[in-house]
Amino acid sequence: MSRISMDNLAAAIRKVRSMSLKEKEALTEEIHLQQPHMLASCLVQSQLGVAPAAVEFLLHILLVCYQSMKESGLQWPVITEDEQERQMQRWIGAVQFSEHAMGSAADGAREQYASQHPEQPLLAFVVSETNQWLREISQRNAEAQSDKFVMMASMNFVNCIAGAPVSSLHG
Repeated sequence: MSRISMDNLAAAIRKVRSMSLKEKEALTEEIHLQQPHMLASCLVQSQLGVAPAAVEFLLHILLVCYQSMKESGLQWPVITEDEQERQMQRWIGAVQFSEHAMGSAADGAREQYASQHPEQPLLAFVVSETNQWLREISQRNAEAQSDKFVMMASMNFVNCIAGAPVSSLHG
């Protein structure tokens, strides 16, 4: 069962979407203090050639993910660079497996990955937002080779959150 519920996610989406720029800056500063490696994985994107608008999209995903963590009422550990790397390698392996499978086996592998993901609501949000972002840049013929880094980072946020051990806020 997901530790971040649909209600937690919905509240986080509402809060982040209604935030002023100043409020988003304050939340980003909080992320810098509480989850510095997740923020760094967002900010490093510009060094990988990612356009500023794409970094802004990724930052929005991070804001919602982090706010969702807060809404859960659980105590989350700092997600380390090592954990981010470990989760990235696991996800790359899953993607490569599904790409090498044939037809319905590939579809089945992707479906199994999603259906067994520990944070399904958050995964669904990130996949939906990323797909919408990709459609929008495709319609503008603005695709870039670096878009894959944004997709990978957004998925890694979810996978790192899913893999993090948590404890009760009052426990």
